[in-house]
Amino acid sequence: MNFDRNQEIDTESNSTLTVKAPLDPALLQHYQSCMIGAAVFDLSGLPKEYFTSTNGATSTTTTWVQTTFQALGLRSLLSSSLQVDGFRHAVIQGEGYSALVVKQSGRYIALLTNQQDIMSLGESFIQWARQFEPAELRANPRFRVT
Repeated sequence: MNFDRNQEIDTESNSTLTVKAPLDPALLQHYQSCMIGAAVFDLSGLPKEYFTSTNGATSTTTTWVQTTFQALGLRSLLSSSLQVDGFRHAVIQGEGYSALVVKQSGRYIALLTNQQDIMSLGESFIQWARQFEPAELRANPRFRVT
């Protein structure tokens, strides 16, 4: 049986239960420092709010939000047409950036990073993104609500 530190196997029912294991604080700080933007979408894929870095490339453009919106629309179309369920995450590669899109309870969230950063962040970044609370960015001086 293979499982990671975020999963626990219930041997009686043979099902997998997700356990939110705390991540190393240094790793959490690294993830936040790699973020240059974030956007929150409702379950229908409509953008609700987005955050841009006050000192990054996203401070003047939010075209990545439109690209993510289109990708979520495509996901919705594929889900209804092909009855494909179980969306976990998607990585959208743009020119110089990458957006990780994950489904959270009642919403989707897209986290924007520099393109080279996304390749080095790995699976634990995806797990962290599933638990990330975008409201934290309101108190972060590096970000502003757009």
